[in-house]
Amino acid sequence: MESITVKALDTDHGQRLDKTLAGHIADMSRARLQALIAEGQVTADGQPMADASRKVKAGEVFVVVIPPPVAALPQAQDIALDIAYEDDDLIVINKPADMVVHPAAGNLDGTLVNALLAHCDGGLSGIGGVKRPGIVHRLDKETSGLMVAAKHDRAHQGLSAQLSSRTLKRVYQAVVWAVPAPTQGRIETQIGRSKTNRKKMAVLDSGGKEAITEYKVLENFGLLASLVECRLQTGRTHQIRVHMAHIGHPLVGDPVYGKSSPAKFLRQHKADEDVAAAMNNFPRQALHAAQLEFIHPISENRISLRADLPPDMQGLLQCLRGQALKGS
Repeated sequence: MESITVKALDTDHGQRLDKTLAGHIADMSRARLQALIAEGQVTADGQPMADASRKVKAGEVFVVVIPPPVAALPQAQDIALDIAYEDDDLIVINKPADMVVHPAAGNLDGTLVNALLAHCDGGLSGIGGVKRPGIVHRLDKETSGLMVAAKHDRAHQGLSAQLSSRTLKRVYQAVVWAVPAPTQGRIETQIGRSKTNRKKMAVLDSGGKEAITEYKVLENFGLLASLVECRLQTGRTHQIRVHMAHIGHPLVGDPVYGKSSPAKFLRQHKADEDVAAAMNNFPRQALHAAQLEFIHPISENRISLRADLPPDMQGLLQCLRGQALKGS
């Protein structure tokens, strides 16, 4: 059990209690402080402060009691991780396809969070008072690549702020059907729940959230497919998958937003039998988080990381290059 004493300064006079405390306790978010106030863990003259919006007076002294972090509900599991970077504040994982990030119905264990709880045992000081890794951004189950998690509140706040301000840079590589024209561009739409299928996301005329993806064709394979780089300026659910489908070039293997009549397309472009099988049967959306760049929230050093394409995507590209060499 830890306690922190905060004395309100002249400049704090008239401010909300939670804002004043947040200004004096660098490692704690206002949301966490609001929760502590609601739990009766903030006192003045021995009396609990029940209202986070209460205006403080200069000279008042508050005691903030910070309970030890409670155990996270998900259980720690010893699962091998491909670690791209790690220190006392954060960890960057090269997530494999088919790994779920958070436990949920149908995936109660075997997730990245379960693995991180075991790997970081003793190294988590609590996110929001709970011993758990702070997931800053997510990847879909079948998307591979780099993602960062924080080990304590201060790191989580710093990384989340960079995500919100769009200074945490994420670059993906995807294999898409055909060749986008132009070969480089910016897709700017609104994305929200589909009005016809609530399990899907869709580009909406109104009522969605701003979504911006910048894309560039890195390599094309005749007219069959392309390797495309996608830079996220926003981070909406399924954003790259929805945006590439929206411009007529869905991701190979995408089970939700994938190409209609792929067999007909492959016949029209005289795809070899092995190429047609590789594209038709690719077992997931061909999407990989290839680069991640951010300012370390504690040391303020710039962290820039890359992760090579996983074997399944490399195999798909090798197959496509073989057909392209034949002059498809």
